[in-house]
Amino acid sequence: QLQLVESGGGLVQPGGSLRLSCAASGFRLDSYEVGWFRQAPGKERERVSCIGGSDGSSYYADSVEGRFTISRDNAKNTVYLQMDSLKPADTAVDYCATDYNGSRCLFSYDMDRWGRGTLVTVSG
Repeated sequence: QLQLVESGGGLVQPGGSLRLSCAASGFRLDSYEVGWFRQAPGKERERVSCIGGSDGSSYYADSVEGRFTISRDNAKNTVYLQMDSLKPADTAVDYCATDYNGSRCLFSYDMDRWGRGTLVTVSG
């Protein structure tokens, strides 16, 4: 079964850090563009970060630029989102999604496959 599973969410104080993982099973992430998206209660879904499927180019939303880092480990078939200097505004359910050799992550939410999400709560 083709599957994406997010993990690493939790409760953290402002200024703290979390690392989210997006692990793929049943297919290789190497050739996929991968994005992180999030949705906070009562707010629209927003694009957080994207990483290219071949050249490894990256994108960050202005709201997380300089605080978050997206990366991939092909040996582990996993994409990560390192989140530092977290703020209460980062509280949301975070989702990873893939697009096969595409660029949808940068322009739309019509990705090929989505995970079920992991909750990040920044409070204190």
